[in-house]
Amino acid sequence: MLLANGDIYLDYNATTPVDPRVLEAMGPYLDPEFGNPSSSHALGKRSHAAVENARHQIAALLRCQSDEIVFTSGGSEANNLALKGIVAKYAHQGQHIIISAIEHPAVSKVANYLMKQGFRLSFLPVDEQGVVRPTDLQEIITSKTILVSVMHANNEVGSIQPIQELADIAHGSGAVFHTDAAQSVSKIPVHVNDLRCDLLSLAGHKLYAPKGIGVLYIKSGLSLEPLIHGADHEGGLRAGTENVSHIVGLGQAAEIADQTLTEEMSRIQHLRDWLQSDLKQSFPEMRVNAANTLRLPNTLSISFRELSALAIMANMEHVMVSAGAACHSGDGKKGSGVLEAMGVPLAYQLGTLRVSLGRFCDEALVKQAAQILITSTKKLLDQSKSN
Repeated sequence: MLLANGDIYLDYNATTPVDPRVLEAMGPYLDPEFGNPSSSHALGKRSHAAVENARHQIAALLRCQSDEIVFTSGGSEANNLALKGIVAKYAHQGQHIIISAIEHPAVSKVANYLMKQGFRLSFLPVDEQGVVRPTDLQEIITSKTILVSVMHANNEVGSIQPIQELADIAHGSGAVFHTDAAQSVSKIPVHVNDLRCDLLSLAGHKLYAPKGIGVLYIKSGLSLEPLIHGADHEGGLRAGTENVSHIVGLGQAAEIADQTLTEEMSRIQHLRDWLQSDLKQSFPEMRVNAANTLRLPNTLSISFRELSALAIMANMEHVMVSAGAACHSGDGKKGSGVLEAMGVPLAYQLGTLRVSLGRFCDEALVKQAAQILITSTKKLLDQSKSN
């Protein structure tokens, strides 16, 4: 995406711009259709109908029933509702929770909180491609395991997990299976019956809807304890007057994604693969993370041993990407938990960039970004060799 100031945005895994068609759909529900969906007059009924239409649009994308869709304030709340809601309901059956070693903090921090409340927490390792091995789940799951949560696709390297196999193993032991699909929805097919999950979270701002809206899919018949108590909104699972304009926007975004998914997957993967090849030709020693497994078609995680990702980004004008090491300490010395779990050496972790493409990228834009990245990185490499 080319921003108004001339910058090139290649950080779609962090957040997506709101699609203009989504903005257009949202507009009327800010004004004049501002009614409370719970009101019984005409204005309220129109807002209620808009919410239910969006619920149907999202259900169509996920291939589920509309009454299995619960609106939340975003992916983090959806994950919190899934994990806390399940353990509160089923704690009498067991105290064991399993998550993968590469979960987003929206899951891992919830799980760590639950561990402090007395639940036993186990972590599933990943292989060098960032993929959970179903045999590892088989080894650690027990009859006391009540919940397994494994993300559908990793936000840093794009590796796609064998969710169907993992869900089958969880169900075989009587556990509930949740997947955080924030990164995969709208990038690859995400159909809940194929995945065989019981719970699935998504975040609107990852699929060209606004921030502040998300969804938790809850398989019919599954019971959760709510996090937010009050009136009986969202089937009694999420009290609070619905954010109608954002819900409408998310519904429109889901419909667009459903209609364009196959074509966009192919187009974006072609751009990503070209970019990977061009960079690899310029930097033969560059590491491509999760290159030998199924991964999101838009995601490219690359590592330079000799350089700091923060230095590359600081010297790369007009191209917006992420430091794949996601340094939280601010000193450039702390690596990525995801890359560490994959066995990537620290020297490579600190030199990792994540490039993530999206709907508003085209070939000319990606080629321009590639040239800027190559030029700035070569300059830093030359400087490091001369020091």
